[in-house]
Amino acid sequence: MIYKIVSFIVILALIVCSSYNSIAQSSFFESQKSSFRLAGALDNKEDTLQKEFRAKGLKWPARYVYIRSFKYDAQLEVWVKDEAKDKYRLFKTYKICMQSGTMGPKRLQGDYQVPEGFYYINEFNPHSNYHLSLKLNYPNVSDRILSDSLRPGNAIYIHGSCVSVGCIPVTDNEIEEIYIISSYAKATGEDFIPVHVFPIRYNQRRSLEYFRMSSKNNPSLQKFAMRLKDAFDQFEETRQVPIILIDRKGDYVID
Repeated sequence: MIYKIVSFIVILALIVCSSYNSIAQSSFFESQKSSFRLAGALDNKEDTLQKEFRAKGLKWPARYVYIRSFKYDAQLEVWVKDEAKDKYRLFKTYKICMQSGTMGPKRLQGDYQVPEGFYYINEFNPHSNYHLSLKLNYPNVSDRILSDSLRPGNAIYIHGSCVSVGCIPVTDNEIEEIYIISSYAKATGEDFIPVHVFPIRYNQRRSLEYFRMSSKNNPSLQKFAMRLKDAFDQFEETRQVPIILIDRKGDYVID
């Protein structure tokens, strides 16, 4: 009898938790759609996105999204999948339309650097001054250890309007697509949409040559970039986002 009661309580708790999550997810998307800007983007873009997904054999909307950005190559990729066990498939590559700073991670507020490293989206802003914006969780744990202790900087976004002082900008047309795809993934349960920012495409000869030239007198930058390469290589091999840890020194550890 006790076992049956405990089992019933566990099942009830799971049902309540599931219902709460469904309500929270629905509430998120409804609050997003209350923005006239996102509502307009949905009217203009959703049908086209559905057709593009269908043409590529992808299920709409994507339940899982992974974003990769490459500084030197000025590209941003959106990868999607439907189930956790599935391999990611590339939906589209977007052009980053403006950049600031140089190779290397962001370490100080006002240095105009685009961060490099492993992040996730922690804010959806449909009322952005830059059309629509997706905030990254910069500074992450690694950044807080390795960056200036008082002024590491903050407010790093993927956004529209094609302007940048350390963010990742695309056109308004493109951010609408990225924002809608990410919003659906968030609404269906992906709380932490990963965004990995790399200095270069490690599988492009021209990019590698540029990096070698620009970092030849900077061994610490070379070491940092090669650590990021471990994650790049693992995703290229498995099409799954690698598990990334951070040690006490602030260094990334790719599991």
